[in-house]
Amino acid sequence: MLEPNQEFPLAEEQEPAFEPPKESTVAGIYDWISAAIFALVLVTLVFSFCFRIVEVDGSSMNPTLYDAERLITSRFAYTPQRGDIVIINRYNSGENNEPLVKRVIAVAGDRLRIDEAGGGVYVNGEKLEESYIQGITYPLYFGSEEQVVPQGCVFVMGDNRQNSKDSRYMSEVGYVKTSDIIGKAVFRFLPLSRFGGLYDEG
Repeated sequence: MLEPNQEFPLAEEQEPAFEPPKESTVAGIYDWISAAIFALVLVTLVFSFCFRIVEVDGSSMNPTLYDAERLITSRFAYTPQRGDIVIINRYNSGENNEPLVKRVIAVAGDRLRIDEAGGGVYVNGEKLEESYIQGITYPLYFGSEEQVVPQGCVFVMGDNRQNSKDSRYMSEVGYVKTSDIIGKAVFRFLPLSRFGGLYDEG
């Protein structure tokens, strides 16, 4: 027992646990801003060199695409293929500088013929199965004689065949140089009700 007025022995003093220095608020904000700027630059570079957002103008691609729909276009190392929906940088009519949205029907070296009575489109002697079109395909100024697509060019048409200014208008659009093709439309993101891919994978 402790005697009266006897004091408890003092516990040995313990050194406080080591705590790493806390990062200042200013440094944290600086790191966050740096990360945001880096992400913005990265996204800008990706979209500048690999992708582009394009708005559909008009009804020439109905029923596949409608006016004012927004598309994502792939432009990285792209080589046009038959059936691709492409974005064309310019054409020769001088009416405006808005990109054209059309479908590639034939590529360089293909033999192309459009039936005079609207009976179909033939590439290398075979009739195309075009489930995506609207209306009848008439040859217009292209004529009904078989022609070979020149090197470095493609032949394009809109899916709305009776309301499309395309390669059949030889003096205004004609064969499109591959160097004038911005890229391939791969995805529709607006409107949300039609959100999704543009090609039937089946």
